[in-house]
Amino acid sequence: MTTLDRDETHTPAALPRPVVAGRPLPLRVAVPLAVAAGLALLVAFPPYGVWPLAPVGVALLAAAAHRRRLRAGAGLGFLTGVAFFAPLLAWTNLHTGYLPWVLLSLLQAGYLALLGAATAWVSPLADRTRWAWPALTGLLWVGQEALRDRTPFGGFPWGRLAFSQDTSPVLRLAALGGAPLVTFAVALVGGLLVTAAWRGWITAQRLAPAHTTPPPPDGTQDTVPGPDGTQGTVPGPDGPLEAPPRAAVPAARRWAPVVVPAVVAVALTAGGLLVPVATAGSGAGVTVAIVQGNVPRLGLDFNAQRQAVLNNHVDATIELAGRVAAGQQRQPDVVVWPENSSDIDPLRNPTAGARISQAADTIGAPILVGAVLLGPGAGEVRNAGILWRPGTGADLDQLYTKRHPVPFAEYVPLRDVARMVSKQVDLIRSDFVGGSTPGVVRAGPAVLGDVICFEVAYDEVVRDTVTGGAQLLVVQTNNATFDVAEARQQMAMVRLRAVEHGRPALMASTVGVSGFVAPDGRVSDATGFNTREVVVRQLRLDDGRTLATRLGWWPEVALAALAAAALLGAAVLRRRQRVMPG
Repeated sequence: MTTLDRDETHTPAALPRPVVAGRPLPLRVAVPLAVAAGLALLVAFPPYGVWPLAPVGVALLAAAAHRRRLRAGAGLGFLTGVAFFAPLLAWTNLHTGYLPWVLLSLLQAGYLALLGAATAWVSPLADRTRWAWPALTGLLWVGQEALRDRTPFGGFPWGRLAFSQDTSPVLRLAALGGAPLVTFAVALVGGLLVTAAWRGWITAQRLAPAHTTPPPPDGTQDTVPGPDGTQGTVPGPDGPLEAPPRAAVPAARRWAPVVVPAVVAVALTAGGLLVPVATAGSGAGVTVAIVQGNVPRLGLDFNAQRQAVLNNHVDATIELAGRVAAGQQRQPDVVVWPENSSDIDPLRNPTAGARISQAADTIGAPILVGAVLLGPGAGEVRNAGILWRPGTGADLDQLYTKRHPVPFAEYVPLRDVARMVSKQVDLIRSDFVGGSTPGVVRAGPAVLGDVICFEVAYDEVVRDTVTGGAQLLVVQTNNATFDVAEARQQMAMVRLRAVEHGRPALMASTVGVSGFVAPDGRVSDATGFNTREVVVRQLRLDDGRTLATRLGWWPEVALAALAAAALLGAAVLRRRQRVMPG
C-alpha cells in the first residue's frame, strides 16, 4: 500500500512568475547623463541663472537611474550630487581650506545618492502608468529635500530646486505652497520631459526598419511583417503582445505619448504666470536705508578688523545723514545694518555703543544693528540683531538672537570627534548659542521680520516672523568670507521668500550683494560686491497672508508623505510581481 505524506496531498501555492523589467539605459550612457544632470542643475543656479536647466537636470538623473539596481541608482545619484554640489559650494573653500568644502559637498551628494536609489526603486510604478513617472519624480525630490533640510544638525537647505527659479514663472507658485511646491513643480516638469524623451526614443525605434533597430530600453521590440504578410509580436513584461500594423496607427496617435507630456511641461511652467502676486505692499509707506559699510579685507580675518568694520558702518550712516540734511536723500524711517556690523559687543563695550548711538542720533532713525553679543554662558556668544534707537540707545525688548547657528562654522558639535578630522575646528573658540523666539522686531513705523544669513534658507524661520506680525522681511548677512556667487544665491532665496509671504524684503550685507525685493520677487537698488554703498528706498508694508503662509508646512508634509507612500507602493508591487532588474 502506497501512502502519501500530508504535504503531498496539497498543490503548492503558485509563486508569482518573475517579471523581468525593461532594460535600463546602458551604463556607458547613464554615467555621462548623471554627470550632465549635476552640471545642468549647477548652471540653473546663480550666478549663472539659466533656470530652465533645473528640470533638464532632474530629467537626466531620472533617466539615468530608471530601472537600475538600487546600488547603481545610488551611485549615479552620487555622481550627480558631486557634479552639482562641489562647484555650487566652492565658495566654502575660499578662506577655510579644501577639507570643509569636500566634506560638505560629499555629504550633500549623499542625499542625491538616496534620491537615485529611490528613483530606481519606484521604477515599476513609473512603468505601470503613463503619468506616474512625472508625479513620482516630483514627490521624490520633495522628500529628498525635506530630509536634507533637517539632517544632520538641523540640515543644510542650500541648493534646493526652488532656489534656482528666482527669475522663472514657476517662482509665483511659492505664494501657494512655498519652496516645497516650487521644487515639486520643477521636478514634475523634469519628470514630464524624461517621459516625453523616453517615449519619443521608443516610438522612433519602433518606426525604424527592424534590421537596424536595437532593442528599446523598455524591453519591447517590434518585428517586421513575415513572408506571409502577418505582423510580428511585441514581447512585453507579461508576455508577447500583438503589435498593430504600422499603417493602422495614425501618426498623431503614435506621437501623442511624446507630444502630450512635453506640452504639459511647457504649460505648467508658463502657468505660473497665472498665479496672482502683488507688485507692492498694500499698507503704509516707509522709507528704509540699507548701509553696506564694507570691510578692509575679505576673508576670515574680518573679525580682526572689528573696529574698522564698525567705523565703516557708522561713517556711512553719518554721511547719509549729511545728504538727508542737504535735501539730496529722503529721511529714512528705519536703517538696517548687516550681520557682523558690530562684532564688538556694544552692550558691554562703551566705545562701540557710543559710536552706534552717534550714528542713530545723527540720522534720527532707529538702526537694526547686526552684533555679536557675549554670553549667556562662559565661552558662548550670540549672533543678534538689536534695535538701536536715537536718543535712548539699545532697545533690549527688540533684540533677535539667531535661532539656527551654522554647525562647524558658528558652533562645533561633537568637538572632540571633529578635532580628530581637522584641527581647524578650534578656530571657533566660542560657540554661538541659538535663540528661541522668532525675529519680530518692532521698529516704530514698521514691524521687521529679521532673519540672519543662512536662516533665509529655512522655511519655518522666515515663516515664523510673518505669522508673528512682520510687515517687512529683513535678511542681515555677512558675505565677507565668501564671494559674489554665494551672495547671489542668497539673494535668490530672499526673492522666493518675498513671493512666498507677499512681503517686501531686503538683504543687507557687509560687502554685497544688498538690495530691496518687491512682493513679486523683483530686485531693486542691488549693490555691487566688495563695495561701500548706501541705498534708500520707499516701500509699502503689508499685513496680509498668502495661502502659503496660512498653510505653513502642510504642503511639504503632504508631498513628503506621498513620496513615502510611493516607496511603500513600489515595495508591494515588487513583492507581488517579483520584479527583477532588466
